[in-house]
Parts: sequence; C-alpha cells; structure tokens
Amino acid sequence: MTSTEKTITMFGAEWCRDCRRTKAQLDELGVEYTYVDLEAEPAAAEVAREISGRTNIPVVVYPDATHHVEPSNDDVAAKLKELSLI
Repeated sequence: MTSTEKTITMFGAEWCRDCRRTKAQLDELGVEYTYVDLEAEPAAAEVAREISGRTNIPVVVYPDATHHVEPSNDDVAAKLKELSLI
C-alpha cells in the first residue's frame, strides 16, 4: 500500500463533541489522517453525507473504503487493529 492508500479521512466539526473525541483518539494513537473541517469547508458536508447516507458526524473513512459514523473509541480501535494501523 502507498501512503495514500493508508490514509484515513475524518469529516467533523469543532462544535461536535464526538468529533473532538475521535480526533483526540487518532492523535493519541499517532495515526495519520486527513481532517476535513466541515465548518471551514461546508461543501464537504455533502461528501460526508454521500459516504454515510446520514447527516451525523464524525464520519471516519478507512483505507479499505469502509467507514464509521459517530464511532465509539472501541469501534475505531478495533478497525485500526484490523487494518494493522495500530
């Protein structure tokens, strides 16, 4: 896999408590990810909705093209382990 294929993308906003929690978890684990701030890039909210089929955030998109919407820390950790990212 190239580094691009290993990229995690997280769509979120500062006002969202779950977004802040998931972002902090990824930071603490030292996992590289691209953060898309939906306040700074409102058009990206449509992209997140198209991925998830929902308007809830955060939306975390993994390198294997799967995603989580409003995941728990355990959900994120389990997926990262599955992908051998932690």
